Amino acid sequence: MIQYTPGTTGFPKGALLVHRGVTNNARISAGIRGAGSGTIDVSAMPLLHTGGCVVSVMGTHQTHGTLILVPEFEPNQFLDLIAEERGQFTLAVPTMLIALLEAQRARPRDRSSLAVIFSGGAVVPIEVVRRVKEEFGGAFSIIFGPTETSPIVTLTRLDDSAEDTAESLGQPMPQCEVKIVDADTGATLPVGQTGEFCTRGFLTMREYFDLPEATAATLDGAGWLHTGDLCSMDARGYCYAQGRLKDNIIRGGENIYPREIEDVLFRHPAVAEVAVVGIPNARWGEQVAAFVRAAAGHAPRAGELHEFLRAQLAPHKTPRI
Repeated sequence: MIQYTPGTTGFPKGALLVHRGVTNNARISAGIRGAGSGTIDVSAMPLLHTGGCVVSVMGTHQTHGTLILVPEFEPNQFLDLIAEERGQFTLAVPTMLIALLEAQRARPRDRSSLAVIFSGGAVVPIEVVRRVKEEFGGAFSIIFGPTETSPIVTLTRLDDSAEDTAESLGQPMPQCEVKIVDADTGATLPVGQTGEFCTRGFLTMREYFDLPEATAATLDGAGWLHTGDLCSMDARGYCYAQGRLKDNIIRGGENIYPREIEDVLFRHPAVAEVAVVGIPNARWGEQVAAFVRAAAGHAPRAGELHEFLRAQLAPHKTPRI
C-alpha cells in the first residue's frame, strides 16, 4: 500500500507500507480495543488515510466485526448513527471530538452503547480527553504514530489509569521497539528527557516510493524510523508528546514547545480550539502567538487569556499575540 504523506518536509511522499506491517497493525490494535465477532464500529475516517483503511476497515474485518461507514463527517448525523446502530467503537481525530462534544451538548443523544473511543492523528489535548470521558463515558484510548508506521506505534490500554490515558501516548505496540534520541547526535537519551521519537519493527514502511534520499533521511541503516516527533518516555515505557522538531519555537535562545501552552489554554472555558505558533520577531527571533476559536456563547478578550496563561506559565512562554 502506498500512502501519500507530507512527512516532515511538507512535500508529498509515497510511504510504501508492507502487507505484514499493515495487517498486523490493524489486528493487534483491534484486539487491544476489545473488538470481536459482532462488535459494531462506526467510522467517518477517510479511507484514503491509514486511520480509516487500516485501523477502522482492516481492524474490524480481521476481528469479524460490523463496520458502519459514514459517507462524510457531520457531528449530528454521526451521533445519531451511534445511537441508532448501537455503535461500540469509533475513531475520531481531535477536531472531530471537539465537534462531537459541541453537538452532544446542544442536543443530547443516547451514547450508552459506546464502549471505546480511539483518537489520534494529531496531538490530543489533555482537556479534550477529560471532556470526552466525562460526556461520553466508556473507555478512551490515545493512538500515536505517523503514516510511515502503518500507522500505530504506541497506544494507551483500556485499563490504564485516568492520568495515563489523559496525559500520555501509552506504551509501544507489541513486537516493536521505541527509543528517544538526541536529534543532533542520535544518542539515546535518559528516561524523562525530550528528544526525537524513533521506532523499528514490523510496522515501519519499506521506503518513500522512488525517493531514496528522503528514505535515507527517515530510515537509518539500523532500521530505525525517525518520526520528527518530540517525545519523552518514563521508566515504565509510557511515552509523552512534547511537540514536533519543526514546531519548536526559539524565542531569545529559549526553546518553547507549543503543546505546553495549548494544553493550558484548553482549560479556559471560553476556548474551543487553539493552535500556538512562532512568528518572526526582530528582537527575539520568534514571538509566541496563539490562534483561538472561541467556544459557543463566549467572546474572550486577549487580555483575559493573557492573564490566564501568565498565572500558569513563565513570561517568555506566554503569548503576546
